[in-house]
Parts: sequence; C-alpha cells; structure tokens
Amino acid sequence: MQTVVVGTSGTTADDVVAVARDGARVELSAEARTALAEARSIVDALAAKPEPVYGVSTGFGALATRHISPELRAQLQRNIVRSHAAGMGPRVEREVVRALMFLRLKTVCSGYTGVRPEVAQTMADVLNAGITPVVHEYGSLGCSGDLAPLSHCALTLMGEGDAEGPDGTVRPAGELLAEHGIEPVELREKEGLALLNGTDGMLGMLIMALADLGRLYKSADITAALTLEALLGTEKVLAPELHTVRPHPGQGAAAANMLAVLKGSGLTGHFQEEEAPRVQDAYSVRCAPQVAGAGRDTMAHARLVADRELASAVDNPIVLRDGRVESNGNFHGAPVAYVLDFLAVAVADLGSISERRTDRLLDKNRSHGLPPFLADDAGVDSGLMIAQYTQAALVSEMKRLAVPASADSIPSSAMQEDHVSMGWSAARKLRTAVGNLARVIAVELYAATRAIELRRHLTPAPASQAAIAALRAAGVEGPGPDRFLAPDLDAAEAFVRDGKLVAAVEPVTGPLA
Repeated sequence: MQTVVVGTSGTTADDVVAVARDGARVELSAEARTALAEARSIVDALAAKPEPVYGVSTGFGALATRHISPELRAQLQRNIVRSHAAGMGPRVEREVVRALMFLRLKTVCSGYTGVRPEVAQTMADVLNAGITPVVHEYGSLGCSGDLAPLSHCALTLMGEGDAEGPDGTVRPAGELLAEHGIEPVELREKEGLALLNGTDGMLGMLIMALADLGRLYKSADITAALTLEALLGTEKVLAPELHTVRPHPGQGAAAANMLAVLKGSGLTGHFQEEEAPRVQDAYSVRCAPQVAGAGRDTMAHARLVADRELASAVDNPIVLRDGRVESNGNFHGAPVAYVLDFLAVAVADLGSISERRTDRLLDKNRSHGLPPFLADDAGVDSGLMIAQYTQAALVSEMKRLAVPASADSIPSSAMQEDHVSMGWSAARKLRTAVGNLARVIAVELYAATRAIELRRHLTPAPASQAAIAALRAAGVEGPGPDRFLAPDLDAAEAFVRDGKLVAAVEPVTGPLA
C-alpha cells in the first residue's frame, strides 16, 4: 500500500487523490513532529499569560470579546466542535471526507496551528483505520473555513458523533476508535478552533474534479473525432498551423488529440462528394478544439490555484515562527470558490457542444446519409431518440449548475462574518456537473460509434476501430433493433468515467495531451 508522508511544506494533488480514493496510509515526518511541538510551546506560553489571545483564551467569532478562564478552556474547545457540528442533509461521499481530513492534517503539520503532535497523530490514525466521519451536505459557507464539515470530523477525533467503519457500517465514533485502539483526543487551547478553520473540503473536491476532468477532456476529444468521422467531416480544420496562429495551449492540445484519433480514417474528407456538398462543417464539429481547449486552459488556471492552496497553511489565528499568534482572513474561500465556479462554466459548455453533435448525428436532415435517430427500421424503431433527451436533460442541469455560487454571500455570526465565499457550495455543484459530463460524453460516444458502424462501406481510423472494439467488449451493443437502452448507457458511462475509452485509444495514438 502506498504511504504518504506529511511534512511542513504542504502536499501534492496526487497525494490527496491517493489518500482520498486509494486508501494510502499517512505518516507524519520527523520535521512535522518537531514543528508541531515548537508551535505548541508558543501556544502554551501564551495560554499561561493573563492577556487574552484570540482562539487561545477567548471565545470565537462574535463572542471573541469574552476572556475564558483556564479551567473552562478545555470545555470551550469541546463546545466549539460540538456546536459547530451542525450539518444537515445527505451524507457527503467517503472520498470527500477523507480528502477533507487529510488536507486539515496537512495544515496542522505545517507548524502554524499550535496543535499538539498527539492530536495530529490521531488524525493520521483515524485515516489509516479507514474510519470516515459522517459529514452532511449543508453547513459550510466557505468562510472561516468549511466549519460544519470539519467540525463533524473533529467530533470523531473526540470519540463523539457517528462515523463509517472500514466495512461501510455507520456506528458511534467512540466504538470505532476503541476497536482500532485509538484514544479519543482531549482538546486543549486553540485545538478545537484549529481543526475547523480551513478550506479543506472545497480544495479536496477541486483536486478530485481536476483529476476526473483530465480524463473526461481527453474522452471528449476522442468522441468529437468519432462524430466528425461519422458525419464525413473534414480533419483539415485540425491542422497544427491553423492553431499556432491562435496560440491558446488547450486549443492546440485538443486539435492535436482529435487529429491523432483521425489518422488513417477512410471516412473524413467526403463532405464535398455528397449531393449537397459542404464548404465547412457545423460549429459543434469545427470548433470542438476551441471549446475543449478553453476548458483545458481553465483547468490549468484551477490547478495553479489548487497548488498554491496545497502549499498554504490556512488557520485563524495563525502561530507565527516569531512567537506571535495573529488573527487573519486566510480562511476565506474566494480563491478556490472562483475557480470551482469557473470550471462549472467550462464543463457546462463542453457538455453543451457534445449534445449538439449528438443531435446532429440523429437528425437525418443534417447527418449526411445516416438513418433517422440511427434507428434500425425508423418508424418501427425509435433508435437513440430518447437517449438524446436524457443527454439534453443532463446538459440543462449543467447549465443551471454553472450559475456561480461565489457571487452570493449571506452574512453570519451576528454580522462579524459578513462576507462569505460559498466555496463549499461551488464544489458540491461542480461534482454534480462533472458526473453529468461523463454521462453526456457517454451518450455521444454511444451515438458516434453506432453511426460509424452504419457507414459500412467506409473504413474508420485505427484509433476509432480500437475504441469501438473496446466499447463492444465492455458490453455496449452496436446497431440493431430497439432494445432496453439504459444498461447500454450505464455501461458506456462507466467506460468513459473510468478512463477505458482513453486507455483503448492511446495504444494507437500514443499519449493524448
């Protein structure tokens, strides 16, 4: 099993995915343990002084004006976790919670939070035991961090609330900790606050969305190329010299991917040989690299933001190396929220252009010789008519999900927290949009491969043949009379989502960008 070592200087996106999705073990570096102990000594020294220090010897938020006596401070830290664990709604996915916990541990290990080494070790132990706190959909405003979700995680460290065991059963957290020999933590000054104040949930979801979109954008290039073939379009618009004159990196990469898939095709270039010759293909085909490319460049910007956040220590107050404990606003989720919303826009547009290509394949007036709805016996058979309806419904939802969450703000905490990012909400809707995108691409793939097979007198590109063969081997049937379509579409979705389409094509094309 892979082991991820957490140090003081942040972590990588690959490490987040390894812990969240693949169950990688987590260890604390010696450097991190030293930094934790040094920062804790600063907090202990300040806690012993009579002067109030925010988060150490005061209340929180709008209650920060109250000085808390030493005998009440442990209760204060317990209470902030209990009261802030106020989420509602459906449970959040296991991988999101694991990413949330790991990223909070990453910041704790930076040595800027003042948390004791034993608390950080307990966080690692819970991850390694496969114990996943029950976190709910609603509760974070994306400012002061993802407070409610992180509070539910901290509650598990205290042995309270509910959590999911490695067997998938939800049980009291205290029982699960005891079974794995993990002692619940007794929080001390600042520790409760330090466990709650981070952008970890929205950042974790951003990182996993980027991992998924890396596969999906390659898949979209492949399906766009297959559709171009099925419509007897021209690959001349993909020539590198046309894209160097508009040097957006993503556009050039998308065009190169499509050109690689189409290499050796016997279907392209027939658009001027028909009874109604075309001068050029429709925008949804001809401009595929421009749209997919813009999305790629959006992802590049989002990765830059994610990498900066991965290198950050997000907490309030922060324990500085010179011994000061200072309040700050670094917990505000705006940098992450903006790119989450930006990605949702790009994802919606990619889904939209994919749906337009699918519709073109099914329309006998625009498909250049293909049967209506790619039906076996049109009229008796409906073909893929309703598959496109499903695709259109998905795209419509994606467009609604593209409305930015980060443009909203509802003040909280008696107007002390009077501007919030809504970054958690931006992340949640992006996850839905990314899932929809896999389904939309799957429908286009299903239609395009069927359409190519209906062009029986022409030979598709070797890469296209490889994609079709792998799709059929995955249990997705080809042309024929009407049948129960949902199982085929589900199988096609899994084929796209799990990267099998890309894996089928790359042995022919070489690595796609």
